[in-house]
Amino acid sequence: MTTLTFLWRIQIKVTEIHREAYEDFFCTFSAAVTSFENEVDRNWRVEGFTDAEPDEQKIKLGLRNLSEFLGQDIPTPRFDLVPPKDWVAENLAEFPPLRIERFFIAGSHFDGHRPAGTIGLTLDAGTAFGSGEHASTEGCLRALTMLGKQNSFSQILDMGCGSGILSLAAAKMWQSNITASDIDDEATRVTELNAERNGVLSFIRATCGNGYGSPLIRDGRPYDLIICNILARPLIMMAGDLSSHLKPGGGYAVLSGLLARDGNRVLAAHRSRGLRLVRRFTIRGWQTLVLKK
Repeated sequence: MTTLTFLWRIQIKVTEIHREAYEDFFCTFSAAVTSFENEVDRNWRVEGFTDAEPDEQKIKLGLRNLSEFLGQDIPTPRFDLVPPKDWVAENLAEFPPLRIERFFIAGSHFDGHRPAGTIGLTLDAGTAFGSGEHASTEGCLRALTMLGKQNSFSQILDMGCGSGILSLAAAKMWQSNITASDIDDEATRVTELNAERNGVLSFIRATCGNGYGSPLIRDGRPYDLIICNILARPLIMMAGDLSSHLKPGGGYAVLSGLLARDGNRVLAAHRSRGLRLVRRFTIRGWQTLVLKK
């Protein structure tokens, strides 16, 4: 029997320049955070989702304190109870097979034939982010295809693994040792489940942790490939850690999850740590950077 889940949604409107600060605040009480730009006034709508009833007074106080610190008008939050949906059934219906370069991505419900010459990835859209439709994931898969034409990697780190889609792709391309890490323990559980479903569990070790602090990540260094599909701000903050964990004299990094306008800031942070740009992929306003140490 499928469980229908109620979710609380908290919304505010803010300016673009302070969007990330309010997103960070929303992350303190939300299970998921999204942002959308209004094309008319160029302001942003930030939304947080939680399955527990939000503490309205606490959130309003936090918004006031943050806004006073930023010197901004205090945004007025809107609290809604989102009607229940059968999220699994909806995701399956909205997840048709997808081909990106060499990869053919399909859910477990797909009963058709995989095109000849493609690498099949079985993946259900669900509780962890990453089923291939988003431009940042597509950019990473295109980057892996490009790198696979002339390179082979033996030690790989997938930072912010989500559903594990990029770990699965790397495992099927190179049959190498892969450490998959995410701040969400549900993501690591789903990554292991997907690895088993795709027959590559022997290549992938999943760990839950914040950034590069996990003992499993430290033990696996140096990496000759680091894939990091997260957001611009944490990419910039972790540039030094990425460089210190990357193999000297030839290690590659694939960075994604950033809007195209943030590409140069992310690149500058990594150039200062000894990496150079190999290629950019810009897809539907999102950017993926391929760097080399």
